[in-house]
Amino acid sequence: MARTPTTSVPLGFEAPSFALLDTVSGAMRSRDEIMTDGPTVVVFMCNHCPFVVHILPDFVAFAGEYMARGVNVVAISSNDVEGYPMDSPDLMKSLAEELDFGFPYLYDESQEVARAYEAACTPDFSVFDADRKCVYRGQFDGARPGNDVPVTGADMRRVLDQLLAGGAVPEEGQIPSLGCNIKWKPE
Repeated sequence: MARTPTTSVPLGFEAPSFALLDTVSGAMRSRDEIMTDGPTVVVFMCNHCPFVVHILPDFVAFAGEYMARGVNVVAISSNDVEGYPMDSPDLMKSLAEELDFGFPYLYDESQEVARAYEAACTPDFSVFDADRKCVYRGQFDGARPGNDVPVTGADMRRVLDQLLAGGAVPEEGQIPSLGCNIKWKPE
């Protein structure tokens, strides 16, 4: 597994538009439909990455907790399914149903959305404020496979609690996420 960090980009950019297949409902879901009032967590992830697998049950619980507080959450998989069939839309749907995702799990077949968000790894997290401006690009917490750090979502909790309290999120102290590289299609 290639250990790849989140790409460092200047914060404050507007969330790029998208219209992607919701693997559970079969419907197309758009940015405007998902990013309603309140902050939004966008995570690029996939089914097979050990970094995602390590945090996923805790992330699903975290998402449910924060969605109840008015936070929008969306997961997007952009991996090349020809080379990585475990990340196919059918298996994405199975995983979402098995773990009872309360948020959409979208398939970015063209990989254009991952490129627009400058996603580099799985999991790759961005948090957008109510105006759809990016205020955070970083880790869920310090837990990684094999490092014995408990999965708590501490970094993401700090960001969302600050936003929900009406405060600004400081740019300093944002630690990039780390995971497997996105599996790009051959060019």
